[in-house]
Amino acid sequence: MKRAHVCFVWHMHQPYYTDPVAGSASMPWVRLHATKAYYDMAYLLEQFPAVHATFNFTPSLLLQLQEISTGAVRDLFLEHAQRPAADLTDEEQAFLIRHFFSANWATMVRPYPRYHELLVKRGLDIQGQDLKRLAARFSIQDFLDLQVWHNLAWFGYGAVARYPRLSALRNKNRGFTEEEKQEVLALQLATMREIVPLYRLLLERGQIELTTTPFFHPILPLVIDTDLTRRARPDLPLPARFHAPEDAEAQLRLAVDFHSRTFGRPPAGLWPSEGSVCPELLPLVHSTGLRWLATDEGILARSMELEGRPWNRQGSLYRFYRAGLSGQELTMLFRDREISDAFGFVYHKTTPESAADDVLRRLRNIIRETAQEEIVIGVILDGENPWEHYHDGGERFLSLLYSTFSQRTLDQEHSVAVQSTTVSEAMTAAPPSQHLSCLHSGSWINTDYKIWIGHEEDNRGWDVLGHTRARLAAVAPTLPPDRARAAWNELYAAEGSDWFWWYGDDFETDFKPEFDRLFRAHLRNVWTHMGLTPPDQLSRPICTVAFVPETESVMQPRSLLSPTIDGVVTDFFEWRGAGTINTQPPLGAMWKADGLFTGVRFCWSHEWLSLRFDFDEAGQARHPGIRVGITLQGPQQTFRLAFALDPPGPDHFVLSQATGPDTWMEIGPYRSICRNRVVELALPWKDLQLEPGQDVRMSIVILEHGLEVSRYPHQRPAVLTVPGPEFDAAMWRV
Repeated sequence: MKRAHVCFVWHMHQPYYTDPVAGSASMPWVRLHATKAYYDMAYLLEQFPAVHATFNFTPSLLLQLQEISTGAVRDLFLEHAQRPAADLTDEEQAFLIRHFFSANWATMVRPYPRYHELLVKRGLDIQGQDLKRLAARFSIQDFLDLQVWHNLAWFGYGAVARYPRLSALRNKNRGFTEEEKQEVLALQLATMREIVPLYRLLLERGQIELTTTPFFHPILPLVIDTDLTRRARPDLPLPARFHAPEDAEAQLRLAVDFHSRTFGRPPAGLWPSEGSVCPELLPLVHSTGLRWLATDEGILARSMELEGRPWNRQGSLYRFYRAGLSGQELTMLFRDREISDAFGFVYHKTTPESAADDVLRRLRNIIRETAQEEIVIGVILDGENPWEHYHDGGERFLSLLYSTFSQRTLDQEHSVAVQSTTVSEAMTAAPPSQHLSCLHSGSWINTDYKIWIGHEEDNRGWDVLGHTRARLAAVAPTLPPDRARAAWNELYAAEGSDWFWWYGDDFETDFKPEFDRLFRAHLRNVWTHMGLTPPDQLSRPICTVAFVPETESVMQPRSLLSPTIDGVVTDFFEWRGAGTINTQPPLGAMWKADGLFTGVRFCWSHEWLSLRFDFDEAGQARHPGIRVGITLQGPQQTFRLAFALDPPGPDHFVLSQATGPDTWMEIGPYRSICRNRVVELALPWKDLQLEPGQDVRMSIVILEHGLEVSRYPHQRPAVLTVPGPEFDAAMWRV
């Protein structure tokens, strides 16, 4: 009798949005997907105990579920939702206007009349719009209803069934109270906390298998060696070689350890990030105790081509293979691309009944046309994102499929037995009988790595990653163990694939600048943990999406000024005509003001550069432990000016000169600084070895207990031009 094992593998993944130094997460997708896909998928499977499946959780996702549900990390979107609508600032209102319609409009906004009404009121296209003007259209009640609906719409069928109160609130539709909003947010966090226990319960019942992915979801072959790209795409321009197989091993080891602690047992299987594999990966996987891994059918076809074997999809695909050297062999499963991709990209466009019928038709054809007695069909895909596109979150479609397997309606008496199994169960029933002597190097997308390397932006990302890693490898042995560990973890987070996914022109998202900022934030954190000043290039965007123009964040001086350095604004004219650096983030930005300075002013005479820092009175309690570092990079030399804000205030600042990569020579203390109502300081141009007409790039970094918490300007250094004799005349003409 033929036996067919249908292995559903649902991959759950989010990149590491948390900035551990800032203690905050800037994007909400872990929390929002938790109340929809993560909970729904386990809830629905629990209704069909005869159906077995495999779930793959990336450790970076599991870690964030813990961090956010326990309050260990601040969630920026959650803070904006918790804020009483009547107390929202202009910046917070703009944030809601920009970001609180982030959902699939067809399936998660339009079905709810009030949410759709608010979207129409805002407008469908806000590109280039004045967010303050748009926010002025909204009443306090409008903002309160928007706060509720942004979170209420993201609850899936499982959570709604678990908490009937959610249905009652949806039926209310409008006019929510602050108490009802807090009720929604409390149910959201409660649902998050139930996810891991629910999956553990299904695991202990034997209904599911849980697998892992390298910790921060890196493309491991590229971490092992970016030059491996040439095997599939010799035409691509590559960055400076990144070669860190020990990082690949660490990402695997950390993943297995974290998974074991979270679920109480180690995983047997691995979904390598984006199905990306290479021969060099196999011994690393084997060394961590994993027994199997999966990837795409295209990898199998290319591997058989390397061996000189004919590719016959029907005869080659639906079985396990052994791969790797003798004594280090692993079992490999290759996904049926057509069925798997249809779940993600096709079936939401039709009815649940038609979609389920199509899956069953495909399975029957495979079973009928495949010769071997033991057939293994891998249906492997993203387990969270597709369901946003299904009008009921995929509940009806998946229920119809699961019912078919529960009722064994695909079976044919005395001829075929069909069941849904975990991958390990299928391996036991149908162990591999063939060996792959060659393994193609590629991913599930076009059997190469082009998405993550080869574009100018991708390559710039790899270059700054490689530079940071080289410095960390040199410095780490001298660091205390806890700081070294924190630095390495931040580097591993920067190796994640998602940052590179959005670089280049392959994909677009409104959040592209934030992915870029997070990537560079992780790298800056590495330097901070090393006790070194991050390179200036980490303050400049890598992606080419338009950011806030410099004219909106930096205003150049219009007059020659020589303020008195006494910590007091002596009179109205003392700083009139000075340049300014805006310390507030752009309206709707994904990060918030730091609450330290309301503004920075700078001015100059022919002899002196002067700066002034205006305090945010609400942040006074944070001043102990705060240090300010100002980097001034000229054409030939780079200098750093540093002072502390510890009470009663600085009596000097220290000027240092860069003598090599990340090494500094102290020039000496300067007494030309004073703190009173403001901080004022001055430095001679000549001590910076600058001549009139030369440009200098200025970045201001705020450190709290040694860790970077803010940077002005936010995106790129301010460019100052040393004034010459013609400065006054030029300003007069203007």
